[in-house]
Amino acid sequence: MNKRRPKHLALHLIKLPLPGFVSILHRVSGLVLFLALPVLLLMLQYSLNSIATYTDLMVVLAHPIAKLVLLGLLWSFLHHFCAGLRYLAIDLHYVRSLGQARASSMVVMAVSLLLTILIGVQLW
Repeated sequence: MNKRRPKHLALHLIKLPLPGFVSILHRVSGLVLFLALPVLLLMLQYSLNSIATYTDLMVVLAHPIAKLVLLGLLWSFLHHFCAGLRYLAIDLHYVRSLGQARASSMVVMAVSLLLTILIGVQLW
């Protein structure tokens, strides 16, 4: 047996393939959406409460930092949705090979970024 094995795993040296990044981003985007849910529900309440609270909310959301945060939440939702469809296709055995898994992860990244750009330009 080789005694020169490392005692500690050097995580910064591991090269993760694209499906691994998609998996990690799927989990991170789900966490971000879960943590942002109370704020989004509060914004919905302010928008429906009265005209005064609606206009106050619109003033806050007109700030560029708020728009960037909402753009990040939009990407998070779109990535989580597209990756969820990918995992559903994998579970239903539509994606069978490693090549298909890698190609579907590229599609998830491309589609989520493209939809974020298209919708973000519309909403900005």
